[in-house]
Amino acid sequence: MEIKINKEIRDYKETAFFGLTLRQTVCSALGIGAAVAVYFLFRPVLGSEGVSWVCILAAVPFAALGFFRWHGMTAGRAVRAFFRSRFLDPSRLPYRTEPEDAAAPESGGEADSR
Repeated sequence: MEIKINKEIRDYKETAFFGLTLRQTVCSALGIGAAVAVYFLFRPVLGSEGVSWVCILAAVPFAALGFFRWHGMTAGRAVRAFFRSRFLDPSRLPYRTEPEDAAAPESGGEADSR
């Protein structure tokens, strides 16, 4: 009998349904619900092929919220971090050059003689 233990405790994920976490399960259900709603709303207007593409586009945001992880952050946290870094707290890093003669140490090639 072998018990699997994660090397990093933060990598542990409790599964709720079919090996998915609760977040992934809820977002999958919302994505399926959005796709079904879009299908019945737009099928008379767009036809079967057109509405299939719209269903995919309706389900993608929910899939991203449930399954996407970037640097250990969920999609919601990553979007908030991006928005905060770009718009709320932007820090400008100006590029300044130094003159070549000020950056190089003066060696002169001669040893100090006393």
